[in-house]
Amino acid sequence: MITPSTFLSRALLADAIFSGVSAAGLTLGAGLLAPFLNLPEALLRETGLFLIAYAALVGWLGTRSSVPKALVLIVVAGNAAWTLASIALLFSGAVSPNLLGEIVVVAQAIATGVFAELQYVGLRRSGGVVTA
Repeated sequence: MITPSTFLSRALLADAIFSGVSAAGLTLGAGLLAPFLNLPEALLRETGLFLIAYAALVGWLGTRSSVPKALVLIVVAGNAAWTLASIALLFSGAVSPNLLGEIVVVAQAIATGVFAELQYVGLRRSGGVVTA
């Protein structure tokens, strides 16, 4: 367990808010968003459903006075993986988004990558990562 720095707590809470807003929009609006982005409705809805649980977890972590270091590392690694997977999705040919869809996927990938970096920095400030 580590005591999170204020920076880490704020980075986790910002991620929770962003993810929660995205979860609501994707879950409730998948049918409306799919044609505008030319992305599969099921992909959008299932992503939104996943983000509900993720936002709850990250929000919970952001409000604790001590957090499991391993769980924070999993969040950081998950955000980094999500960023790479989002970009890989665009190159995979599995989906054919229009320009707006591509912009949305890239924008959320960038945001997720920024959260990974902020959380990693916060973890270092909390004494959770040893540097050489």
